Amino acid sequence: MNLVNKEQVKKKMASRLFTNRILQGLLLLATLFGLIVLGVLIYRMTTQGIGYLSLDFFTNFASRFPEQAGIKAAIVGTLWLMAVTIPVSLILGVGTALYLEEYAPKNRFTRIIQVNIANLAGVPSIVFGLLGLTIFVRLAEMGQSVLAGGYTLSLLILPVIVVASQEALRSVPKEMRDASYAMGATKWQTIQRVVLPASIPGILTGSILAFSRAIGETAPLIVIGALTYVAFLPENLYSGFTAMPIQIYNWATRPQIEFQELAAAGIIILLLMLIILNSIAVLIRNKFQKRY
Repeated sequence: MNLVNKEQVKKKMASRLFTNRILQGLLLLATLFGLIVLGVLIYRMTTQGIGYLSLDFFTNFASRFPEQAGIKAAIVGTLWLMAVTIPVSLILGVGTALYLEEYAPKNRFTRIIQVNIANLAGVPSIVFGLLGLTIFVRLAEMGQSVLAGGYTLSLLILPVIVVASQEALRSVPKEMRDASYAMGATKWQTIQRVVLPASIPGILTGSILAFSRAIGETAPLIVIGALTYVAFLPENLYSGFTAMPIQIYNWATRPQIEFQELAAAGIIILLLMLIILNSIAVLIRNKFQKRY
C-alpha cells in the first residue's frame, strides 16, 4: 500500500513539475516579448528623433517649419499642469485614504465606497476628460486653462493614489499602533508620528507612478480644449496651455516626415521625464524602507 502511494505521489510530483516548467517558460516568453517590443520602439524613436535634440529644440516654440520648431511651450505647460495636479491629488488622495482606513466605520456603506474607488481607477481617461469639461470648463467657468487641466488630471489619478495609499496604510503593523496608544498618544498623534512615516514609501511610490501616468495623458486634455499650437508661455493658472503629449500628437498627425521625426524627439524627452520620475520613486522608497 505504501509503495502504491509513493508511486502515485511521484507521478503527481512529476506532472506538477512539468506543468511548472511549461508555465515558467510561457512567462519568460511573455516577458521577453514585452522587452523586445519596448526595445524596438525605443530604437525607432531614438534613430528618428536624435537628430532634432539640440538646444534650439528646447528653447523654440512650435512652428510651421520643422527646422525651427521646438518643445519649450509644451515642457513649461506640462510643469504648470503638474504644479496643480500633484498637490491637489496628493492631499485629497492621502486624506481620503486616511479617513477610510483610520476613521470611517467598517460597514456596508464604506465597502461600497471603496469598491467604487477601485473601479474608478480602471475608467478610461476620456471619461474624466468629459467630466472635467462639464465641471471645470463649463460649470466653474475656468475655460481652457491650466487650472482646469490640472484639476481634470487630478480626478484621473485620484483613485489610483487613494488605492495605493490605503494599501500602504494597511501594511503598517498593528503592533506599532498599539505601542503608540500604550504610550498615551492620541489617534491623530499615532497617525502623524507612527502610521504616516511608516507608510510613506508605499504612498510616494504609488503617487509618483500616478503622476507619471498623468504626464503622458492626452485624451482628457484634448477633451477640455488644450491648445495644439502655442507660441507663448502660461502667465498664470488661468492662461491657455499645451502639454507634451498634445504637442507630440500634433506633430505625429502631420503628413510631413520631418514633423514625425520631431514627434519622435518629443517622445524621447517624455520618456526621459518618466524614467526620472520612476527613478525618484524607487530612491524614495528605498530610503524610507531603510529608515522604518
